[in-house]
Order: sequence, then structure tokens, then C-alpha cells
Amino acid sequence: MSQGPQIDDLSPASVDVLVVGEALVDIVISPQGTVKHPGGSPANVAYGLGRLGVNTALLTSIGDDHHAAAIETHLRSAGVHLLPGSKGSGSTATATAVLAHDGSAQYDFNIRWDLPQVAPAFLPKVLHTGSIATFLAPGAASVRELIEQAYQDCVVTYDPNIRPALLGSHAEARTIFEELVPFTEVVKLSDEDARWLYPRLALDKIPQRILNLGAELVAITRGAEGSLLATQDARVVVPPVRSAVVDTIGAGDAYMSALIYGLLRRTTHGLVPSALESLGRLASTAAAITVRCAGAHPPTAEELDKEIREEPSNQPHHHVAPGLTSRTLNA
Repeated sequence: MSQGPQIDDLSPASVDVLVVGEALVDIVISPQGTVKHPGGSPANVAYGLGRLGVNTALLTSIGDDHHAAAIETHLRSAGVHLLPGSKGSGSTATATAVLAHDGSAQYDFNIRWDLPQVAPAFLPKVLHTGSIATFLAPGAASVRELIEQAYQDCVVTYDPNIRPALLGSHAEARTIFEELVPFTEVVKLSDEDARWLYPRLALDKIPQRILNLGAELVAITRGAEGSLLATQDARVVVPPVRSAVVDTIGAGDAYMSALIYGLLRRTTHGLVPSALESLGRLASTAAAITVRCAGAHPPTAEELDKEIREEPSNQPHHHVAPGLTSRTLNA
């Protein structure tokens, strides 16, 4: 990779998580009118991590317009560092979301995804990527190159966050996904993502397909049915956290942020069922808090911990074969 902006423009001690991917503005159309929110799945994950008190940096591609200024202000409010090279000229990407009566969203995108060449002088504890950034040329090639450099030295997390309208053929998209998974340790996807990628597989068979590609942990969110977390040696079904829904924008990203937050702060060794249950409960609670507000507004650590303490204790369903080994998740 050619030399470009250096990740060591920030000191190594100042970044625990580096997020790589798109930042854009969500234009939300609902019966109540039209509002705009800074968004983009990776940017939402970075923002969510910042809200949780995690030292986070974002490498992205935005323009020099008023949408870019709104994104910068939004990220800065959560303490997220925007890496050098993330700002360019021209317009910033947008996603128009049309809300249904149940709060679910359908998207239409106006985006061009490019990324500066990056030479990682140091690596954080976790590198997260996903969504449009891993599929859309020309930037997807730079994302993959960075992950291939990083995966042996830090935990790589990945959320494909499938947007069919922006992808090529189904076969091409699945190939891109499956070629990235061996360089990741944690893969999170929604049940819709999973069924789109593997329409001929039952949902409960899909985690094993992804684990066999090289992931250490697969988390599948299932909306009102909770979430499923699986490793080669254990599988846990975490009950849903009930919540009133204003809209679902950013819920999956809040889940991802809290999952990373949980991995960073866990005290148990390995990914035994109790650890998976704790991670899933934490992440599901963050998503439940997020859907109560309009736009992607994830919780702070204090809000999340308070909600966890007040939740009724539902027991997960799991089976286990002990003995998971991993490059870094078991460290």
C-alpha cells in the first residue's frame, strides 16, 4: 500500500477502536415531515462507541459542504477523532430513508465511496468496518487492504449491513463478504442480511457457515426475537429487550458499538456461554434504548449500565462444547 495519511497522527494510547467506513447524512421522510441526521453505519458505530466512552477514531470520506460540517460536529460531540485524509472536496453522501408506520426504514442512497491510502504506523485494540465501505469500488479495495494488514495484530470486527440497491450481483456481493470474513474475528449481521446472503440456508445454519470461513464469533440480530451469538464451541440465544419504537435507524449500529464495548471491557477468559450472554444482553439493550429516539441516538455508558441493572433477568438458551481458542479474543 502506498504511503498516505498516517494513523499515528494520533498517539497509539489515544485510540482503542479505529472505525473505517462511510459517513453520510440520513434524510428521513415520515408522515410527520422530513428531518436530517448524520449517519452511515460505520460512522454510527464510531459515534456509539464515543458515547460509551471508548477512545475512537474514524477514517472516512466526506466533502466540504454543510453536510460534512454537520457530520464533524456530530462526531466531535461524542469525542470521536476524524482521521486526516477523511475530508475532501465536493458533496457529502446522503441516504434518504422513508419510514413505515412501524418505524422501519427503506433507503435510497446518493454516494460515491473512495478512501485515502493509509499506512497504519500502529494499530488499535479493535478495527471495525462494514456496510457500503466494504462493497463499493473504489474504496472497498483500500478497506480490504487495510484489514489484511491489521488482522493478525488486532481484533477486526465486521458488519456487512447489506444494502442491495448499491451492490452488484448477489454472487459478487457474497464473494466479497466471504473473502473478507477470514480476516475478521467478529461478524455481526441482521437476520435480513443473513437471509439475503444465504437464501437457501435456514437462519440457524448460517452462523456455522460464517464460522467455517474463519470468524471466531458470529452475532445475528433478529429484531423482536432477540439475537443469536455463536462460536465454534457455543451458541447462545439472547431474549429481546422490549422497547417502544420511534424508528429503527441506527439500532443495528448501536448493537455493534455495544458489542465492541463489551469485548473491550470483559473480564472473563474466552467466549464461554456466560460471556456470550453478557455481550448479547449488553448489545441488545443498547439497540433497545436507541429505537426509543428518532435517528441514530445510542446510549451513554451510564444510560446503558443503568438499563442493564433495571432489566428483568431472562435466562438465555445455549449449548456448549468448551475450549474455544482464538488469536486475540481469548487474550
